[in-house]
Amino acid sequence: MDLKYIDAHAHIHSKEFDIDRGEVIMRMKESEMGCITVGTSLEDSKKAVELAENQENVWATIGVHPTDTDETYNDVEFEELVKNKKVVAIGECGLDYFRVKGVGDRVEEEKERQKGNFIRQIEFALKHEKSLMIHCRPSLGTNDAHEVMIEILSSYFPKPSTLDPEPFFGNIHFFTGTKEIAERYFNLGFSVSISGVVTFAEDVAEVVKNLPTERILAETDCPYAAPVPHRGKRNEPIYVVDTMRKIAELKDLQFEKLAEQLLENTKSAFGI
Repeated sequence: MDLKYIDAHAHIHSKEFDIDRGEVIMRMKESEMGCITVGTSLEDSKKAVELAENQENVWATIGVHPTDTDETYNDVEFEELVKNKKVVAIGECGLDYFRVKGVGDRVEEEKERQKGNFIRQIEFALKHEKSLMIHCRPSLGTNDAHEVMIEILSSYFPKPSTLDPEPFFGNIHFFTGTKEIAERYFNLGFSVSISGVVTFAEDVAEVVKNLPTERILAETDCPYAAPVPHRGKRNEPIYVVDTMRKIAELKDLQFEKLAEQLLENTKSAFGI
């Protein structure tokens, strides 16, 4: 089907959609919308791929989240899944330093665990020529996880300070960092995706206003973080349009033009 919009990061295979998943997908089709449903563990990735296989407007990623599971990433377990033509990226993988505060005196051990899982997934993505779907959440009030993330990525994707190359090597999802941090990701050949937070957080909106339209995507991260005017409700892919409208407003662009650019960006980032 032809698409007008795409949600670059969703979890519609998750249990929150078990009751009405068919209706959610129907609303997407009626809106000419696609989405990428994102795996966070081996079993969760299998569910994502199964759903994507059966829906023409859904694609999947496979991987191990830094904190949603304590499993160790094992290439062998993902070899069969990565062969599926609907798999467009490896992840959700990365670093989450916000949650390490809950591990007591094992903070450094936990950071090393996350780093090991992440590096294995980078190498798996390179082996199979797949993009990366990256989760990076720093400790409150810092850029610590971003700094480590950029250092790791720089060793695998050494690129000059330019907005090339295209397509992108992957995406930093749910980006809430600074303009300067975003530019460092761009210089490595990555995009950043903007969630519904931009509709109610002024600091995020100010950053997005100053990012190049050619390097950003839009996402819901559903069922979480619904944008205005849906705050407090379960999020779903069609609500990404509200995030897009806010981005268009911030950048003083026609909505249709902005939506077309974001669709092309997402296709480029994930080879869709």
